[in-house]
Amino acid sequence: MERKETFSEFSYKRIDLEEVKKKIREITEEVKQASSAEEQAAAIYRMNEVEKEISTADSLVYIRYTVNTKDEFYVKEREYNDQISPILEEEMQKYKEALLHSPFRKELEEKFGKVIFLNLDLAMKGFSPEITGLLQEESTLQTQYQSLLAGAQIEFQGGQYNLSQMGLFMQSQDRKIRKEAYEAYGKFFDDHQEELDEIFDKLVKNRTEQAHRLGMKNFVELGYVRRQRNCYAPEAIADFRDQVVRDLVPVVCEIKKTQAECIGVDHLKIYDDSFRFPDGNAVPQGTPEEIMEAGRRMYTEMSPETADFIKMMFERELFDVVAKPGKATGGYCCDIPGYGCPFIFSNFNGTAGDVDVLTHEAGHAFASYMAEKHIDLLSMHLPSMEAAETHSMSMEFFATPWYELFFKHQTKKYEVSHLEGTLNFIPYGCLVDHFQQVVYEHPEMTPQERNEAWLKLEKRYRPYLDLEGIPFYERGAGWQRQNHIYASPFYYIDYCLAQTVALQFWLEIEKDWDQAWVKYKEFVKRGGTDTFLGLVKGAGLTSPMEDGCLRSIAEYSGKWLEKHKI
Repeated sequence: MERKETFSEFSYKRIDLEEVKKKIREITEEVKQASSAEEQAAAIYRMNEVEKEISTADSLVYIRYTVNTKDEFYVKEREYNDQISPILEEEMQKYKEALLHSPFRKELEEKFGKVIFLNLDLAMKGFSPEITGLLQEESTLQTQYQSLLAGAQIEFQGGQYNLSQMGLFMQSQDRKIRKEAYEAYGKFFDDHQEELDEIFDKLVKNRTEQAHRLGMKNFVELGYVRRQRNCYAPEAIADFRDQVVRDLVPVVCEIKKTQAECIGVDHLKIYDDSFRFPDGNAVPQGTPEEIMEAGRRMYTEMSPETADFIKMMFERELFDVVAKPGKATGGYCCDIPGYGCPFIFSNFNGTAGDVDVLTHEAGHAFASYMAEKHIDLLSMHLPSMEAAETHSMSMEFFATPWYELFFKHQTKKYEVSHLEGTLNFIPYGCLVDHFQQVVYEHPEMTPQERNEAWLKLEKRYRPYLDLEGIPFYERGAGWQRQNHIYASPFYYIDYCLAQTVALQFWLEIEKDWDQAWVKYKEFVKRGGTDTFLGLVKGAGLTSPMEDGCLRSIAEYSGKWLEKHKI
């Protein structure tokens, strides 16, 4: 069998703006001139190749830039891609418009499904040549934020650490060290307060102006269009957040009360929030290499499909997982369609998060691998992000039988804290989403007013948490560490909806892992060929927004945690 290139051998070819524009125009003309659905379908497949070319170049630049934000070549290429992206979108709009007005739409919907046209309609609403300059400015501001955080060097206990590496100290068994780590972490943001406020202020004004130029009331409306919300409206999300406060926050408060008792404190300070057990949180037992090897074994044993998937990931070296200076923070999975594979990026720092991010991003990567095998069109590979995040968050639960490979004697501790963390996250995700809604409904807010709004919402969604004593959090600026608020507005609620569906998969796993896997595999295999709610229904699960869905999850989870108390 022919050896396929490894990631380091992947060739990057800069997008030739004029050449790609010419291709898009030619294909658009073919769509307009087509005399049958077959001719238009052929043009759609040709455009698919152009989209692959653009996406491949974009992905390679993004990955290589985030792996080393100091690489000047990819810094410049990212700037170039940020600048040409709105120009290419302008050309693509004409193609999308031609398809939307196709006399053969009914036949094309039968061939490709209705979702493609729902999404084309949203894409048309979310762009106009009038906002090209604003989109370019928005990309520049997002990159400024990411570069600022990636460049953080925090002096702590005689060493220098980036923001990701501070995570280990922030979970120290010694409360004094935890507090000092939070102070040092927060001081970075305090020292850059003016710059962070300025970047965000410009982003809010920029995005609001984009919405106005597109004839929308505010960026909330445009944010929903951009996030491809093709089956529900903001009112449904407001109702979901209310259900979280009513049905889930009381369970989380109980979890946090148990946590405070367990670690021997009267009430939880912000620096206690992620510290669960008096003898320390569950941590992976082994080096990064050993964790990766455990991951390889897990996916080899999980199913024939995951075995093929993980073999490809290792053979083609599609990982960069260890934190290092100059590397961007966070973790992600990125498709490289021209090479028919995904790439996993993370920042291992010696905490349980290393395993979380591995199983989470592998969920995305496995879905990408399955889409590549079963779905022709690139635009249909990825569902909207709530469904994509369901792929990854559910995978964290499907890994349960293999937790011991990573955690050895600390497995039970990890299993309990992972479920607690999943439940704790949903109110936090709602806090992030609600905050953004307030900010974009009131773009005139000052930085101080935004911080006050965050603090008010903290009390609604995380009433158990005491922020006093850490200036960064105490002044209400904790939201500035959340990359999504700057870089991916309104993304965060997708995680909450996905987590709610993932918890339903967990309930299925509790009954029968094999049967749950059959449902999950089918869900993943469908990629983006249906709406989020359509995919959920197709898997025999309940819409997370349906009244009572969260309540039943919360009730079962509360009983499970009581039974598995450590």
